Amino acid sequence: MSFMTRILAASKRITASTTALAIALMSAGFSSPSLSAEGPTPSGTVTPIKHVIIIVGENRSFDHVFGAYQPPKGETVYNLLSQGIIKADGTPGPNFALAKQYQGSLQAPAKYSLVPTSKTPYQVLPAPNTGGTHTAPSDANPPPFASLALATQAESAALLPEDLQLLTTGASGLPKGVVDTRIANATNLPSGPFQLTPSLPYDAYAAGAVHRFYQNWQQLDCSIAHATKKNPSGCLGDLFAWVEVTIGAGSNGKSQPTGFNDETTHEGASALGFYNTNNGDMPYFTALAQTYALSDNYHQPVSGGTGANSIMLGTADAIYYTDGQGHVATPPANQIENPDPAPSTNNWYTQDGYSGGSYSNCSDPTQPGVGAIISYLRSLPHKPRANCAPGAYYLLNNYDPGYNGDGSLHTSNPFTIPPSPVHTIANRLNEKDISWKYYGEGWNSFVANSPLSVYCNICNPFLYQTAVMTNPSARAKNLKDTTDLYSDIASGELPAVSYVKPGGLLDGHPTSSKFDLFEAFTKKIILAVQNNPKLWADTAIFVTVDEGGGYYDSGYVQPLDFFGDGPRIPLIVVSPYSTGGHVVHTYYDHASLLKFIERNWSLQPITHRSRDNLPNPVAEDENPYVPVNSPAIGDLFEMFDFGKKGH
Repeated sequence: MSFMTRILAASKRITASTTALAIALMSAGFSSPSLSAEGPTPSGTVTPIKHVIIIVGENRSFDHVFGAYQPPKGETVYNLLSQGIIKADGTPGPNFALAKQYQGSLQAPAKYSLVPTSKTPYQVLPAPNTGGTHTAPSDANPPPFASLALATQAESAALLPEDLQLLTTGASGLPKGVVDTRIANATNLPSGPFQLTPSLPYDAYAAGAVHRFYQNWQQLDCSIAHATKKNPSGCLGDLFAWVEVTIGAGSNGKSQPTGFNDETTHEGASALGFYNTNNGDMPYFTALAQTYALSDNYHQPVSGGTGANSIMLGTADAIYYTDGQGHVATPPANQIENPDPAPSTNNWYTQDGYSGGSYSNCSDPTQPGVGAIISYLRSLPHKPRANCAPGAYYLLNNYDPGYNGDGSLHTSNPFTIPPSPVHTIANRLNEKDISWKYYGEGWNSFVANSPLSVYCNICNPFLYQTAVMTNPSARAKNLKDTTDLYSDIASGELPAVSYVKPGGLLDGHPTSSKFDLFEAFTKKIILAVQNNPKLWADTAIFVTVDEGGGYYDSGYVQPLDFFGDGPRIPLIVVSPYSTGGHVVHTYYDHASLLKFIERNWSLQPITHRSRDNLPNPVAEDENPYVPVNSPAIGDLFEMFDFGKKGH
């Protein structure tokens, strides 16, 4: 069966998101990586790839999606199944204890710590919760929609006709914020990963897990005391459930609710749930992985959530609070993180949340939360530097960008980061007149300030940047809706570099979307490119997510700086030059996408301090997952075979 036949078959199985100090922030950094002696092609690239498309979904870790994946013969993968943590049917395996989860103790007046004062194993996990999952289809408050007609009206431009029905199915039938009894044995789950399906259908909306900065660092349970040769960072990943139930998505500076228990945060142990590709879950992405190239060592670059990780997709760096004119400034006190446990609580953060703390001055170890991470980094043999400029308060979580879609300042929400002077890949592309666009679903309605827009503003790294947003011609040329994407594919006028972001209904984000909807969104784009043979012949499509959504993952985590890395997330590379079902073990994160673009078009790193300056990994044969020259991240060239052309 040809790869096109396999992909089309999989598609049918899917039925149904300059001041001196500013200059200093962008100048002190690493040495530039060396490139091989490859030369440019006549079109100015060092490979046959002339078009890069980066499709970004939401909030799924590698093991959550591919924990039970079995690769083609001759390939190996590092996941729950290969380690014996689970069996192929999803039940606990002989090495289930490798993923055992613990509950900790960290009570005031103790300070925030990556490692609890004490910890004991859960005998039974806290019951997973429905969270904010929708109870029933609705006309007024989808998803899901109450009728196919409404779903068609909303998303006919982004999905193939046969997939629109996915928007009408999957409601929980349960109240919000209760134990999710759709999950088999929900109140008596053993202490480790559990399979969601088939009792909770793959097509069902389900709760998400906490995915914020200090929480994610704490979930990883990193200590040099835990380090081994196989796991030199000493990150155990055994506190996912405990962090979920003790602080969850944040305090917003409020006191811990009375009667607080393991279900109060409306998460329970949702972080330990996973899907099973052997049972038909992820049908399209499984077919892509079997046909093209899959990474099992690609990571979210920042511990935490969508905002900071999406910014990294454009900057390979974090951005910081300014006075709106590019000068470093101090944010309001209620926007500064304080993850120290509040009085009379076990790990309830003092100031944290979506309407609370999201900034830290990580150059100062005396700041709340900062010292624990800095101390850990300094304890590591390779001593990664924090990469925190003096006096700068970096955005660690989700705040609105400083601009509206029309280039005006965004002032309606106090939890908004001011305009950013930090350079992005756009600066490097523009210098060489290399075309680029960011296609975000719902952009047109977002610019028109429609309250019904599905556009994800925190997901667009260029929406934060002064250089792009204050230039009307740049906005008009480079920021587009996904309807423009299909026109550009059909006409063959696709830019060299394309970012593609689905709207909130189709991005696969738990609770508000489903992963089969992200599969369907991706499928339409891939088929459109393949239906233009000339375009397909020189295109590479990178399919990933912004971050792991707080879901458990068993992979190695390499500390690069104060900001991360975080857990593994999926990456599939779809191209005529990435066929064969190969699983690549080289260490990557989102900065690797920028390194690929820079190497392919012979560009310099974005700034002197951005992560695209890091060297490519060198790994020992017996453990390809751990770079011995850490900190190091790859440029994704290993995902391709440019010596032959696929068919």
